[in-house]
Amino acid sequence: MASTCVTDAWVWISNLPPFPQWNTNTLSICICTSKSSQSLLKVSVTKNFQCHSPYVTFSILADIQISISLWTSNSLILKDKNQQSLDEDIIVQLFHNIVNGVLHYGPLKKSSFRFPAVQTGEKFRDMFNLAFKTLIFLVCIYEAQRDLRVGCLDTLKHQLTSKQSREAAKQLARVLGSNMEEQWMRSFGLAMTNWIVELKALNNSIRTPSPLFSYAFSATGLWKVQLYCPTIAMSVEDPNNITQDERLLFSLQYQQLEGVIQLAYKVIFRESWIDVVVKVDNIRCDVVPLVSETLMFEQGYGSEEKHFPSGISMQLTPTLQSDVMSVSVSKSSENPTHEVGLEKGIEGSFDPPGSYFGLKVSATETITTSMKPWKFEQSVNGNSASLNWFLHDGVNGKEVLSTKPSKLALLHPRAWFRDRYSSAYRPFTKQGGVIFAGDEYGDSVWWKVCGRALGKTMEWEIKGWIWLTYWPNKHTSFHTETRKLEFKESLYLPLQK
Repeated sequence: MASTCVTDAWVWISNLPPFPQWNTNTLSICICTSKSSQSLLKVSVTKNFQCHSPYVTFSILADIQISISLWTSNSLILKDKNQQSLDEDIIVQLFHNIVNGVLHYGPLKKSSFRFPAVQTGEKFRDMFNLAFKTLIFLVCIYEAQRDLRVGCLDTLKHQLTSKQSREAAKQLARVLGSNMEEQWMRSFGLAMTNWIVELKALNNSIRTPSPLFSYAFSATGLWKVQLYCPTIAMSVEDPNNITQDERLLFSLQYQQLEGVIQLAYKVIFRESWIDVVVKVDNIRCDVVPLVSETLMFEQGYGSEEKHFPSGISMQLTPTLQSDVMSVSVSKSSENPTHEVGLEKGIEGSFDPPGSYFGLKVSATETITTSMKPWKFEQSVNGNSASLNWFLHDGVNGKEVLSTKPSKLALLHPRAWFRDRYSSAYRPFTKQGGVIFAGDEYGDSVWWKVCGRALGKTMEWEIKGWIWLTYWPNKHTSFHTETRKLEFKESLYLPLQK
């Protein structure tokens, strides 16, 4: 097991001695060590007061027999040669350098986003540590030698998925903003995908790391859950169904699931009880490429050869149920209308001599059903409410995630899942995702809560599953598969007038 030397880079940087007290121009601290050698991963800071504008730089180093720089920040200019220590401006500049370092490893390489103003207050420490550990994690994947990489990645992954880091991630997401957050998570997802590809190449049966990143927050009248997960890390429903087509595998692996769940809630205070009403505001689910389209065509079959959402299921539960009296849903089980048509055909023939002229009449009955590709259902289990969306084949009406099309259907050029991102009858957006908005799925679920709960803050658990399915799009193949992701988050609701 790799040993961790330090987990709090912020404390180390904050406690650096005044510049005149440095015995050398460089100070460093160990981050982690390799499993089988004496090599170290270090962070160092170097001062340079010999030039006209004094500055400091931070570096991530691999200390094997000599120190090798894996990443170096920009020169952080000091105010003058009399400056004694790092001030807030330098720390903020370093933070911006770290963020840019992470984005550099993503599909876009460059970011045109403007950084918001950052205050180095109480919450900044955990956010800074999370950003720095993320950069170290990515640098370790791409730049470090294999022995050091194997030794440190597990340690860093555990730190990045700790409860403290998950809370810091919410603050970091707000500081970055949604657009930069997406680029940040695609950089992280691409790095995780490369790491998992490397692990699978070494051992096909290895259990992949769990790189699901999700967070939830509660605002006035809104609950939101954000999800990111590389498709390669999602569990496969049939692990034995593996394609040997390396190019198809590349297209399928270098994609990422990105999801948003927004639920609108309303609290209604009655005379002797409280109604908590929850309805769908937006459910959005996309599968986005983690590499450029050029690389997708060079090593794969393009980014349109990818999984598509085939099922979304959510369960919303109040964790403390002693105050809950009942739960009700507002949508009946769907009872689709069948259109029945009677088709008659008259057939005449001349019979042999000596027989009567016969007129044959045949009648056939055909039944057609008008059905949307996505079926929405609500159900209740105890005090839990379930919301479910399932995709059905537009030809035979079968549920996509639990069935497998025939080989003949896979080869048929006009099947509904062929050219599925350009057809006018596609059940997805043109980018291949799905959006369920309140205009169509706004049926509410409501809980009746005892009046004694007034003034409390209720905790709710949202648990869910998302299924992605692959059927060939433009490429000719018999390969199909379905992957599943499970998530769980906590949400909070104050019952206050």
